[in-house]
Amino acid sequence: MDVSHFLNSHLLDVSVGGKKLWADMLEQAVHAEAIGFRGVSVPEHHLLNILLVPSPLQFAVAIAARTQRIEIASAVCQLPIRDMRIFAGEVVQAQALCGGRLVLGVGKGAFGFETGRIGVPMEETKPRFEESLAVLEALLTREEVSWAGQWYKFDALTVMPRPEDPIPIALAIMAPPGIEAAAAQGYHVQTTPLSASHGVLEGQVAAFHRGAAMSGKMGQRLSLQRGLFVSDRPAEIEEMVTKAYKYYESFDNVFGGPGIVDRGVIRPLPRSQSVEEFRRNVLICGQDEMIDRLSAYAELGIDEVIASSNFGQAQGAVLEMMSRLAVDVMPKVAKTARQAA
Repeated sequence: MDVSHFLNSHLLDVSVGGKKLWADMLEQAVHAEAIGFRGVSVPEHHLLNILLVPSPLQFAVAIAARTQRIEIASAVCQLPIRDMRIFAGEVVQAQALCGGRLVLGVGKGAFGFETGRIGVPMEETKPRFEESLAVLEALLTREEVSWAGQWYKFDALTVMPRPEDPIPIALAIMAPPGIEAAAAQGYHVQTTPLSASHGVLEGQVAAFHRGAAMSGKMGQRLSLQRGLFVSDRPAEIEEMVTKAYKYYESFDNVFGGPGIVDRGVIRPLPRSQSVEEFRRNVLICGQDEMIDRLSAYAELGIDEVIASSNFGQAQGAVLEMMSRLAVDVMPKVAKTARQAA
């Protein structure tokens, strides 16, 4: 099982500004390559102070310019808010400038405040996404494409230049029926249980494997994003649980919540999930427990864990934790997985 690093681009203190915010993310990406992570994942969100990357493909190119081998995944580009005729060319350009290291993670969008302010009501995101994905794939794989659908109508055109490297596409889906359907169609899948229970995670993984078995396609990957922090200092663990819980007070507001945003800053709201239940469901723990829990993930057949480890702590603490995960945990998880096999 591989590990990648999720670039949690949070502007929790708006006085920090974008220059330092994204410089820190780039430093984390370079560090991820240096310590042996498989890849990094770049979010996309707009008009909000969490997960704030307005242009993930642009950011992917910036990472590629500073690294040599690491895989760079978008997690995810929101298709319903884009015109696929423009986006297809941007994808081709980004893959060329990334030296073929781009994995195009795509999704329908998750925050109703965000898509609504951009002119796409949340209830339209699913049908828009489905047609946009079909248009995008046609533009990337066929020379001349015309379209007559609900959201796209255009005469024959050709995206230039044509792709020269394969462009792997991963769909971001949380619901097990959607995961199974995507895997059955041969897609890679990016998913997460967020702060839900291990049983929810197991349902997502089982759905992927059912779908992948139906597809008959080799090499499909299941990437699982998890809130994750390893430390053998109890005080640091408690600090991270507190910070992560506070982050979710904002996240829940815009993810299925009322979407109360004050001048770009999401208003934290009380959560229905208790701190203790939250603590059980996220991976914020000591080294031995982390090895056991990630080894169980490997046994479930998860191909990649995307570690979401930035909850508002200082940059130095993020980099230090990444090193602990890479040096003290992942080799032992890999050894356990080999022994089990």
